[in-house]
Amino acid sequence: MENRKLIKIATAGSVDDGKSTLIGRLLYDTGSLTTDKLEAIEKTSRQRGFDYLDFSLATDGLVAEREQGITIDVAHIYFNTDKTNFIVADTPGHVEYTRNMVTGASTSQVAIILIDARKGVIEQTYRHFFISNLLRLSHVVVAINKMDLVGYDEDVFLKIKADFDALVEKSNFKTEQITFIPISALKGENIAKKSAEMPWYLGNTLLDHLEVLEPEDLQEQAFARFPVQYVIRPKTDAFHDFRGFSGKLYGSSLQVGDKVTILPSFTESKIKSIQFFDQELDLAVPGASITLTLEDEVDISRGDMIVKSSELPSSEKSITATICQVNHKPLRIGEKYTLQHGVNRVLARVESIQSKIQTDFSGEERAEALKLNDIGKVSFKLSKAIHFDPYQVNRSNGSFILIDEGTHDTVSVGFIV
Repeated sequence: MENRKLIKIATAGSVDDGKSTLIGRLLYDTGSLTTDKLEAIEKTSRQRGFDYLDFSLATDGLVAEREQGITIDVAHIYFNTDKTNFIVADTPGHVEYTRNMVTGASTSQVAIILIDARKGVIEQTYRHFFISNLLRLSHVVVAINKMDLVGYDEDVFLKIKADFDALVEKSNFKTEQITFIPISALKGENIAKKSAEMPWYLGNTLLDHLEVLEPEDLQEQAFARFPVQYVIRPKTDAFHDFRGFSGKLYGSSLQVGDKVTILPSFTESKIKSIQFFDQELDLAVPGASITLTLEDEVDISRGDMIVKSSELPSSEKSITATICQVNHKPLRIGEKYTLQHGVNRVLARVESIQSKIQTDFSGEERAEALKLNDIGKVSFKLSKAIHFDPYQVNRSNGSFILIDEGTHDTVSVGFIV
């Protein structure tokens, strides 16, 4: 059976941009709606007096969302085509739910930013694009929706494209790929089939565009990082001396014979074998969950990291990071938290709040504290060194969370600069 590709997508849009309708349309056009769900949509649409199917009902799962017609929580929605499995993080676009968008998009590879063709680029569009930049999403699709309400006018599309291109010029993430697609989610124009109403648009439909994306092209090019999740010691007669180190590989590949360094001890060894379930591999690729054995008897515990000896990360007790505050309790100078980096936890104290960052690309301002949904640049002093890469170099090894020591709530997510 042919292996399917997996593409992870984050969506973002302002109120009434039609994001929920777009996702519902994708589910409908790919045959991913169950019969009872489709019947429920048809029934509710009739009850509301609509002469069309309200596909937003397929995704607005919370009662509050259905009542208000907005998205609040992050929902993960699954659909597939013959070649590709898709996971969509349906994230809210409102400023008061910035934290939800950050967390929802943090594991995504592609962002779809919706723009209402009647309104064009607005303040919330700036924030959505800022967050896709912050999270280093390498591919952004700008879906200009509701083209049916502007008469499928090419000039409207070109004006919005020019305005968004001006926004792109403010970005510091120059390798980002931007694709513009004019659509009508309600009418199904340029979603799964080409629109006869917009013959001037010569590009792919939204679904065709997503289908041609390759996961390998969306992965970051980074050094190999292998945080140890579990040490395997069977202690059976058949595997009396077996000692393996399990975890998920990030960044780039590892292969048998590679010279590696174990952190934090900085002990060196070589990879003896790579195992995946009941298979032995010569090479492991990023994203693989594997077990490594080493040629030497090395003391390794959960939380240690195995890296190539020629590609060591930074090891510091002081870090500066971009912080998104996800808790109602403000982050203040002098506060102490538990910082979780991968599976490691260290104590951290806020040394300084350098600035609060404006999400409209207008700059930074001074701040005494970071409140819920604020994004800022913060310096920390740690109880012991962590082994990290800047987030823009390695997303997995450059991110962390802050945990309140008293309540054990997550208060912030951080991206090391």
